[in-house]
Amino acid sequence: MSSYDWMLFGAFVGGGFTAGWLLHWFVVPVIIRLAAKTSIEADDLLISSIRKWIIPWFVATGIFIGLRRIHMQERYHDWLEKGLMIFFVLSLTIITGRVVAGLLRIKAKGSDTVIPSSSIISNIIRVIIFAIGLLIILQSLGISVTPVLTALGVGGLAVALALQDTLSNLFAGLQILAAGKINPGDFVKLDNGAEGYVQDITWRSATIRSVADHIIIVPNSKLSSMIVTNYNLPQREIAFAVEVGVSYDSDLEQVEQVTKEVIRETLQQTEGGVKEFEPLIRYYAFGESCINLRAIMRVDEYTLQHVARHSFIKKLHERYRREGINIPFPIRTVYMKQEGSGN
Repeated sequence: MSSYDWMLFGAFVGGGFTAGWLLHWFVVPVIIRLAAKTSIEADDLLISSIRKWIIPWFVATGIFIGLRRIHMQERYHDWLEKGLMIFFVLSLTIITGRVVAGLLRIKAKGSDTVIPSSSIISNIIRVIIFAIGLLIILQSLGISVTPVLTALGVGGLAVALALQDTLSNLFAGLQILAAGKINPGDFVKLDNGAEGYVQDITWRSATIRSVADHIIIVPNSKLSSMIVTNYNLPQREIAFAVEVGVSYDSDLEQVEQVTKEVIRETLQQTEGGVKEFEPLIRYYAFGESCINLRAIMRVDEYTLQHVARHSFIKKLHERYRREGINIPFPIRTVYMKQEGSGN
């Protein structure tokens, strides 16, 4: 190529870079501010996914236009154009994978009826999108995809036989998510006693964060066969009971009224208390030294019951003391028979 061709080519590339730079730093920020004012999260996701590709796209466009204006051997033109085509398809594939996975997370956060957000779903979607992008690239390069698909089918069978445990965990994870009974964010208790929030379900295992902030990793195949209690289904709110014993001399009507007042006060003042919940008191047994009752309360989610229980016991103890309601100590009367000397 002559020096003029190089100058012309450089002018197109430089023009593309300048246009992309101006758009990236001056136009896109205005669009981001406008999108932030809307309640739709999808537009923010789309803009953030596209923004970092603007300058490379404009530079690549400048290269493509420049190639049309300069003289070069046909094979070099062909190589460069195919390289640009691969770049555009690959970038669009990456953006599509990120946007679709992001939309899935947004939808899962706003609805309980859709597929939940998790790494396994996002990764599978990205793999499918990348596979489609790869097939498009191969087809554009003139490579027949039929032999490739055939080879992948045979190779996939061999891989499936070698990775039976891995595939077992993969399909168990998909089964768990498809059932919709265990979702990321739920508080669950396993039949081995472990409990915590489900952080993620990946292709191999589920990650559960305990209340003590430890990580519990359970293979999907084992999780699918366990007895699991999900405290977020069918609703997050949970009722729990605090057992109390009062003296046999107590006025049970007074005890019930006072205990209900303390429950209402506790739910109003404690974080997570369901303020509109009507307290329940149930006497259930004549104990050895007291009449037993259950004070039933309700909180927004499972883990908040501990704070509410703590506050309720303190308030109830103080209120019983002021009202003269006695919580007796356990008492047991023992009769001892003394054997005589035979007189």
